[in-house]
Amino acid sequence: MNVVNSRKNFIFSGYDTVELAKKYGTPLYVISKEVIKDKCKEIRNDFLYKYDNTKAVYAGKAFLTMAMCRIIEEEGLGLDVVSGGELYTAIKADFPMRDVIFHGNNKSTDEIKMAIENNAGRIVIDHMDEISMIEDIASNFNKKVKVLIRVTPGVNSNTHKYISTGQRDSKFGVPIDNIHEVVSKTLCSEHIELMGFHFHIGSGLYENVSHISAVKALLKIIKIIKDDLGFITKELNTGGGFGIYYTKKDCVKPISYYTDSIMETLYKYCNELDLDIPKVTIEPGRWIIGEAGITLYTIGAIKEIPGIRTYVSVDGGLPDNPRPALYEAKYEAVIANKYNEKPEMIVTIAGKCCETGDILIHDLSVPEVCKGDVLVVISTGAYNYSMASNYNKLPRPAVVLLDEDEEKIIVNRETYDDILKNENMI
Repeated sequence: MNVVNSRKNFIFSGYDTVELAKKYGTPLYVISKEVIKDKCKEIRNDFLYKYDNTKAVYAGKAFLTMAMCRIIEEEGLGLDVVSGGELYTAIKADFPMRDVIFHGNNKSTDEIKMAIENNAGRIVIDHMDEISMIEDIASNFNKKVKVLIRVTPGVNSNTHKYISTGQRDSKFGVPIDNIHEVVSKTLCSEHIELMGFHFHIGSGLYENVSHISAVKALLKIIKIIKDDLGFITKELNTGGGFGIYYTKKDCVKPISYYTDSIMETLYKYCNELDLDIPKVTIEPGRWIIGEAGITLYTIGAIKEIPGIRTYVSVDGGLPDNPRPALYEAKYEAVIANKYNEKPEMIVTIAGKCCETGDILIHDLSVPEVCKGDVLVVISTGAYNYSMASNYNKLPRPAVVLLDEDEEKIIVNRETYDDILKNENMI
């Protein structure tokens, strides 16, 4: 996938990254359609085709554009959205609404109305009050809405606390102790059809222990609900959170490492508990898009502090990648135009924002760097574009999609006028 050409430049998905930087400018998000398709193929072969009654949906919060909606549709996956904006993107992209799952811990009335009016396939109930909201809106449209209930399974994950979601103290989902009451109210709603349950235990997970524990916890609840209320669970959405490659220390697993353990646990305990096997859905987002993206920067100021550190500044940083500042995310990077040259120095890659914390990478080994060199940061497909901001009034980068025989701008680079377009003089 990544090689060096005759010019000794770094090649990504068959394209010279130095030439991309010259053509489109920097900072620049670059996305490989080939990598996305390879990931989706692995999901199909090792999960969807391997196990009956399964489904995979792409978690759009990782990276969502209208072009991405089209790719996901072509690959036969559904789409998970978590806001009105993401839902609207799917609608404008003409994504099949039957394959959309609408999440969110604080959905507004307008967002739920949009989902119901446009026939979203599933709405995931996150708290008790949502039941009445959905019932009222659905009754106005004279529709019956299919829902899942998100359950907090009480499972702790080995990940950063900001991306851990399955523990007992979480802003997401119904605590497992309250699920009986929520199910009862849902079953009494005339315009709601409960299909089953959902859980998500966190992101960036490199072990399957948490998924196994969560499946066990949910099946116990499913058994209690069946015995007490007579409800037969038809669907179980097991979320995503599968880890990807960011640095050499990451022990990346194939999708089957997670899905096999989920399905084996499901089959075993459904048999022991005399439960019907529900349809199982997974929701990978980062796992599909993360390694499919890179970010290109141009190196500017180089500041050596003798005996302490050398700062190498780039023309982006915190606004186009807030993850290092937000939860100390780690990345690898290379100098694109000196890819096969021997490292000679250790530097700190600094962004250009007026923030001491605007550091992209600490202690990166590089060849001798010069102003104008092109830096490539690896595995930035997930959450970089999604979380990008205009902090310090910096325009957001363009997004270029690489296909086999052509490249396309799927998001235009912002201008200063774009940043000011919603402001009014007084």
